[in-house]
Amino acid sequence: MKTLLASKQLDEYTEQHTSAELPVLAKLNRETNLKRGDAVMLSGHLQGSFLQMMSKMIRPKIVLEIGTFTGYSAICLAMGLQDGGHVHTIEIDEELHDMAAQYIEEAGLQDKITQHTGSAIDIIAELEGPFDMVFIDADKSNYERYFDLVFDKVPVGGYIMADNVLYDGEVILPEEQQTKNARAIGSFNRKIKADDRIEHLLVPIRDGVMIARKLRDK
Repeated sequence: MKTLLASKQLDEYTEQHTSAELPVLAKLNRETNLKRGDAVMLSGHLQGSFLQMMSKMIRPKIVLEIGTFTGYSAICLAMGLQDGGHVHTIEIDEELHDMAAQYIEEAGLQDKITQHTGSAIDIIAELEGPFDMVFIDADKSNYERYFDLVFDKVPVGGYIMADNVLYDGEVILPEEQQTKNARAIGSFNRKIKADDRIEHLLVPIRDGVMIARKLRDK
């Protein structure tokens, strides 16, 4: 995403009034921005702090993340785990594995985070769950499919979150003016809105995070 929905000044103000970025995350943030042309995909300080706070409030036993990238959000999600809790994080790009592993170890979380490399659709089918918390942040065209795949593996009262649900503001444009990814996100948002098995909240933080809490199985 290239366009901030809020002004740069407001973004900076919000970060200044949020707890400081952990040193290991600041280091990972910097290296990702130096080495990756797609560094905009990184959760970053503000959204990372939001994920940490959500995890600390929910206190999940098992977390599933779809889309590891360089490991920033996985580290944040692991911050609120119950004793003995675990994060499973999936990334299709094997070239990102070592960088994420380096920082997961530097954060002292190598025993709490398992990295899976490959197709999320295949890997989700192999993981048993239950997942108290799921964070979807991967290819936008498959968001609806990921939601359907994890739904039965989330207990009643569990949470499914999805990133980039405002897609740079494109979701409010006429559909013919939207990119393919924006149209996929719009379809996902409509799917969530129509699903009466959940209660949900779209939080306009960074590029938008959808939070869905499961009310019942059917």
